[in-house]
Amino acid sequence: MKPVSLPSALTVAIKAARAAGQVMRANWHKPKRVNSAEAHDIKLELDVRCQALIEKILAKAFPAIPVLGEEGNTGNTAAEYRWVIDPIDGTVNYANGIPHAATSIALQQHAQSVVGVIYDPFTDEIWTTIKGRPTRLNGRVVRVSDCAQVRDAIVAVGFSKSQANLEICLPHVARLTRRARKVRNMGSAAIELAYVACGRFDAYIERTINLWDVAAGQLLVENAGGEFYVLPAPHGKLRMCADNGKLRQKLQVASLLK
Repeated sequence: MKPVSLPSALTVAIKAARAAGQVMRANWHKPKRVNSAEAHDIKLELDVRCQALIEKILAKAFPAIPVLGEEGNTGNTAAEYRWVIDPIDGTVNYANGIPHAATSIALQQHAQSVVGVIYDPFTDEIWTTIKGRPTRLNGRVVRVSDCAQVRDAIVAVGFSKSQANLEICLPHVARLTRRARKVRNMGSAAIELAYVACGRFDAYIERTINLWDVAAGQLLVENAGGEFYVLPAPHGKLRMCADNGKLRQKLQVASLLK
């Protein structure tokens, strides 16, 4: 496949993210149809509809690029290029009337993100970047914070709710709550990463997360001067810590992410 124009890919990803966000807002106060429900998560019919809309817009511009998405894959996701999509990151928030959810779209080349877009339709904020270029929020260049002490830091933490994960994570959350200025668990990995990228959060830690949750946000953080530290986890998932490049070692997350 010939090289993809990254500025063109960014333009179409922005269009697709905004289109999905418009659907999210249009259905904000309407009844939601639940496709599946687990102990600590749900899937909506609207997740599927938003991913289909995103795929349609992306495919019109780049018909040869496959999609790896939370709501299913199309084409050969091991190809040189692929889109990685989370149509509604924060579905539980959204379904329960909490306006903290976003659309996340990344273009990857050889499994490395080269374009990233995260759109929060409730604040009308869109974070965008291309590999090697600055991260922007609504067109304005943003950077990670300069916080260098845990006692001054706002740290987002998320974790899956399995018994094993709870036993590992909760003591760390308790420790961080005592040490940091504030600890937050807000329910949307994409937004948490975007907030690290623009300096609202100083770090964000997740012990078990999916690629589509972080593919765009990782690039946003790195291009804003931060660090994205990632390790493989069972069942194709990831363990990660995103920070401003000054806090990871001081947060002492090694035992949490092992």
